[in-house]
Amino acid sequence: MNWEQLLSLKRFGDTNKRLRKEQDETRLGFEVDYDRVIFSSEFRSLQDKTQVIPLSKIDFVHTRLTHSLEVSVVARTLGRKVGAKLLEKYPHLNTVHGYQANDFGAIVAAAALAHDIGNPPFGHSGEKAIGEFFKNGKGTNFKSFLTDKEYQDLCDFEGNANGFKILTESRQGREGGLRLSYATLGAFIKYPKESLPKKPTAHIADKKYGFFQSEKEVFLDVAKELGLISTGKDDNVSFSRHPLAYLVEAADDICYTIIDFEDGINLGLIQEEYALEYLIKLVKTNINTKKYQNLSNTQDRLSYLRALAINTLINEAVEVFLDNETSILKNNFPHALLDKCAYEAQINDIIAISIKNIYQSKEVIDKEIVGYEVINKLLHVYTKTVQNKVEGDLTNFDKLILRSLPETVNLNHDDLYNNLMSICNYISKLSDGKIKETYLKLMGQNV
Repeated sequence: MNWEQLLSLKRFGDTNKRLRKEQDETRLGFEVDYDRVIFSSEFRSLQDKTQVIPLSKIDFVHTRLTHSLEVSVVARTLGRKVGAKLLEKYPHLNTVHGYQANDFGAIVAAAALAHDIGNPPFGHSGEKAIGEFFKNGKGTNFKSFLTDKEYQDLCDFEGNANGFKILTESRQGREGGLRLSYATLGAFIKYPKESLPKKPTAHIADKKYGFFQSEKEVFLDVAKELGLISTGKDDNVSFSRHPLAYLVEAADDICYTIIDFEDGINLGLIQEEYALEYLIKLVKTNINTKKYQNLSNTQDRLSYLRALAINTLINEAVEVFLDNETSILKNNFPHALLDKCAYEAQINDIIAISIKNIYQSKEVIDKEIVGYEVINKLLHVYTKTVQNKVEGDLTNFDKLILRSLPETVNLNHDDLYNNLMSICNYISKLSDGKIKETYLKLMGQNV
């Protein structure tokens, strides 16, 4: 791979090449990507979607929206730091093409801002609930009508692939979705492969999948434009990661490691003294002991340690990326950046505590159980309507259901798969509060 292609400003539908030197510096293309994400309705719905605690009423607990904003800030710094060093290594990127260090920051920030845009309500349990419906629930009825890869898309419903669908899916008046630059789309795709085969290698890019069959041709167009390396065998589509996807992943890893931990402390799920001890281990070489001892309350101490920890991990991620940049360009770096940093042990300790005390806490589990029931009910109703529509046997109730759906939900596809994907995509866009309201309406409890 080469950076000239990887930094492509191309957007869906372009007929002429966009050159960096011809960009308006006051309205740079990569910065437009950020604007388009932040003004999208799908991004706004993240304000009422779970990050750690579903349906939390406590204002300091992070939602997907606040998490995404924080990840984008960390990502921008990562991108700029890496960009400055890459321009020193490849000066022609600036002198010939006009790229600046901030371009790298803008690409990574925009991709990071969108990184959770495809996540369903109720957090990762929402993904699992959709998958369970098709794998073990009433959705198994559809298996015989779908290809193996189409069915796998549903059984392992993936927020990353759904995000790519949201960013790129065309509809009347909105061809090409948000029409982001291909560089930003490339950085967004953490897992540049289809749903089958599952985990064909131990490479981090093969851990999950990054696009549905419905967006396969769009993905191939992006991969070709960026010059990603094809790694798929037979007729299976799989490519190398865009190098900047490593930075998007690192920004997310940094934030959920440190900030979810902070939420756990604020919620009382992790003891303050115990938690501060773990954070101090992470920043012990950078801490100003006198300044820290002058902080009189938990919130200030926690904020100070959090800022130090994030800065420490940013510098570590940048160093690992730059040390391995040549291998990354050749698709020979199969790890997440933080998995190879000097603080891997401390990070793993914090994550282990978070899993035990936060992600597996009774409050989280109880609300995830509710999420399973809500999503299962909605999928049962909507997919039954889809099936009856395809078979030309709509009931009066089905007709009411169809009228209740937004005009943006397209159930007029010629095939069952795309109609089922439209329903899953619709449900995934609902906020935690909206899906609860919809559930109560379908149960006759909200009139």
